[in-house]
Amino acid sequence: MNAPLSVDVIDITDPLDPRVDDFRDLNSVDRRPDLPALPGGRIGKALVIAEGVLVVQRMIASRFSPHAFLGVDRRLGELRSMDGHDLTDPSLAGVPFYRASAEVMAEVIGFHLNRGVLAAARRPTMLTVPEAVSSARTVAVLEGVNDHENIGSVFRNAAGLGVDAVIFGTGCADPLYRRCVRVSMGHALLVPFAKSENWPGDLDMLRENGFQTVALTPGEGSVPLSDALSAEKLAFLVGAEGPGLREHTMRSCDVRAHIPMSRGTDSLNVATAAAVAFYEALSRPRS
Repeated sequence: MNAPLSVDVIDITDPLDPRVDDFRDLNSVDRRPDLPALPGGRIGKALVIAEGVLVVQRMIASRFSPHAFLGVDRRLGELRSMDGHDLTDPSLAGVPFYRASAEVMAEVIGFHLNRGVLAAARRPTMLTVPEAVSSARTVAVLEGVNDHENIGSVFRNAAGLGVDAVIFGTGCADPLYRRCVRVSMGHALLVPFAKSENWPGDLDMLRENGFQTVALTPGEGSVPLSDALSAEKLAFLVGAEGPGLREHTMRSCDVRAHIPMSRGTDSLNVATAAAVAFYEALSRPRS
């Protein structure tokens, strides 16, 4: 027998109902609810949107506490019978689950959502870099990565390959954008991350805390990745597709490393390259 729901189920039949405004116009360039505060006076709601049963479950398990759900009845049923972190979680007592038909839901959010359920959470206070890496042994550091799918993939790879935190340097896209959270399979909500406010000076802080900083680059002066790693604590730096890491940033690192390639290929997608580095760290014996 299923445990009782903690959420309050509220049926929505009118797509203009203001109670579901936190899920409205998800594809809008300037009205979507996951926009942070922006320069020039445009202020978003700065919400975090989880999409799909598995991602919603991970939001419930994270520090991003959902304050509302919107979904079809089928997904409501699935989310009351999962093994932990479902809609029976006591932390969700009184949180509304707005139940709607697929047609009404599509009118609210602006498109048909095959995944059938959304959750919305407010952004908590963001971690500082020292907080994010305080107990970490392996860290991913991104510079200039402005593609949300790449960021989402880095988070998913990080979660699966033993990376403890992600640090964002200058020029990176919002890691809490809906597409990023979706591509990460919700791991953007679970893997600690922080935005550097002192870039690239925070690389010195990582070094002072025992991290070897490893710049991933196919450029001259780099050594094979397997030969580059020499410390118990590792911070892997990756840059944007095409330009890669800035020269100034690489000069701030302990070592430059490349992934040996074949058949005339000189580089990998940034998330794939990061995953190779994460696996190299995971497979090395460390005390």
